[in-house]
Parts: sequence; structure tokens; C-alpha cells
Amino acid sequence: MSRPLPVVVIVTPSLADANNGNWRTAHRWQSLLNGRYEAIVQSQWSARLTQPGDVLLALHAGRSANSILQFRAQHANKPLIVALTGTDLYRDIADDTRVQTSLSLADALVVLQERGIAQLPLEYRNKTHVIFQSAKPLRAARKSVLGLNCVVAGHLRQEKDPETIFRLAEALPDGSPVRILHVGAPLDSELALRAKALSASNRYYHWSGSLPHGLTRAAIKRAHLLIHPSVMEGGANVIAEAISSGTPVIASHMDGNVGMLGRDYPGYFPVGDVTALGALLSRCIEDRNFLLRLGAACAARSKLFLPETERAGLCRMIDDLISR
Repeated sequence: MSRPLPVVVIVTPSLADANNGNWRTAHRWQSLLNGRYEAIVQSQWSARLTQPGDVLLALHAGRSANSILQFRAQHANKPLIVALTGTDLYRDIADDTRVQTSLSLADALVVLQERGIAQLPLEYRNKTHVIFQSAKPLRAARKSVLGLNCVVAGHLRQEKDPETIFRLAEALPDGSPVRILHVGAPLDSELALRAKALSASNRYYHWSGSLPHGLTRAAIKRAHLLIHPSVMEGGANVIAEAISSGTPVIASHMDGNVGMLGRDYPGYFPVGDVTALGALLSRCIEDRNFLLRLGAACAARSKLFLPETERAGLCRMIDDLISR
């Protein structure tokens, strides 16, 4: 009789109805791990679960802190992995005792881009794994030779800095060839009102609201550029999705983006700098070789974001913890 597969319980504070990055990460990890393990996704862990699991993989050190505490209290010797988000790394790690406790209890930590590890206290870096998020590769679309079609994919909240996109659209000159499709749920009501008003009054900007994941990927694939203006990121999967679709990226110069795209990537602008962002778009319009250069730089990073690369990193980490 074959031995049962080890059970990995993935805890995420957001499930399918949230349609956000945390949910998609947890769902993708479940798909990648199933077969080698039995992977289960839960919003929280408790000893009353029908299947409490052999391994806990908790996404979000702060918001999953109760699950982490309960699991460790019940299972002192079972592997506990904590995957760190942008708010964990770049906002809460210094003074949130829940995050600090989660870091100390974990047998292994996961960061989603190569600069994340530098945010951690030195004593935790040896148990930290860099595992890039992946996206299914799509055949690149034939792009229109007219205009510059841009997609912004991120829910309307301050961390994603939609205000920079609003100001960009308002600053575009008459007759601009730039068109901006903004995809994202209205998580902040004031930002949503601004997006709706701008969409009605500005010919260069359209806010679609939230879209199913497949439609969002199709829009990214058709676009000339993904614009990613965040002020805080743990490692945005939408960047992996763009690169895996043959669409280059223009991104704010902050650690979460640099850790995905590389230190020398030519498509950065300072966080919130609309003038610099507009200059990059103008350069893409006036010099198509620059757009090709962005595409080549993204293609050089594409192997980092393959599903088999992500799966190998997760399985190697989990197998090592179980074997101990």
C-alpha cells in the first residue's frame, strides 16, 4: 500500500472572492504542489480543521499571525513556513509584534523577489528562500504599429499608487497616441470615484473595474506596455504575467519592482514622478528601439518566472523541512 502524500495547508487571508494577489498566489501554489503533496487552501488554521496538515505554509506574517501561533502551539515539530508580503517587509516588520513573532516561529521564510531578503534581520536570512512567482507563458501577440497601448493592473488602493496614473492621463497632450486601460477593483471609494470621473472625461484613460483573471492577462498580452507604479510591493505577480506574455514593463523604482526586474533594467521611473513616467512613454513612442530594448531585458528575466522554476523552489524547501 502506498504511503499517503504529506498534507500542506496553505493559509491565506484572502480567498477567491477577493480576486487579489494573495489569493492567486495561494491558488497557484496549491496547483503547483498537488501531486507531490496534498495541498489545501484555508483562510485560517485551527486545530479543529478536518485535516490539520503536516506542513503549514502561511501567506502574510501579519494577517496570518493567529494561524501561525496556533499551529506552532499545537505542533512544535511540524514544519512551519511563512511567506512575506510587501506590507510585512516594507511597513510592519520594524514595529508590528505579530510580524516579528511570525518570523521567529517560522522554520523557513519565503520572499518573492531577490531584494526582499535584505529587509530581514540578519538572524533570519539563513532560513529565507527567494521564490519568484510564476505565470503560464503565453505566445506574444502581434502589437499594433499605431499608438502606445498601456495596461495598469492593480486594485485601487494607495499601495498601488493609482494617483500617479490619474495625473499621467491628465498631463497627456492633445493628440497623444497613448491609451491607458486601468484594471482593478474599487477597494478605496475615493480613488474609485476619481477613476470613474476620469474615465468619463479623459479620452486617453479607461477604468474597467475588476476583470476576470483571463481577461486581464489577455489585455496585458495585447498591450505595448504594462505600467506598474506601486509604492510598496512584496513581488508583483502581474510583472511575471507581463513578461510571460511578451509585454515589457515600465515600473516605479522601488525594491519590490527592482527585485523582480533587476538592478539595471532600463524602464524605471522614480516613485510618483509623473514627468519621468511621461518621458519614458514618449521615448517608447519616438524610439521603437527603446521599446525593443525593454522587451529584450524582460525576456532575459523570463526563466525566473516559469511555473516549473517556482514549483522546484517550493518542493525543494518543503522536502528539506520534512526530511529534518
